Amino acid sequence: MLVATKNKMARKQKFPYLVGSKWTAQNKIDGWRHFQVINRKNQGRWVYAEMVASCDPNVRFWINAKLLQDRSQWHPGWHSLQEIEKLTKSG
Repeated sequence: MLVATKNKMARKQKFPYLVGSKWTAQNKIDGWRHFQVINRKNQGRWVYAEMVASCDPNVRFWINAKLLQDRSQWHPGWHSLQEIEKLTKSG
């Protein structure tokens, strides 16, 4: 038996590797700089990331994932203060 299927182009997912990614905040948030994305939420055209502090699982918040692209606020990966200073000066 043949089943007819629609040949739809799948829309490219925004931020496909968001969950599990690690980030360093330029400024401390609730006393911490290092965060990991533990969840994502799509709301209309917006994508949100649930962030949790790597050293304190009680510190968590949702952020518009687009804001993670702002290098004056966030850096991908976990970095030391010295590395952040170098990244800020070079970028």
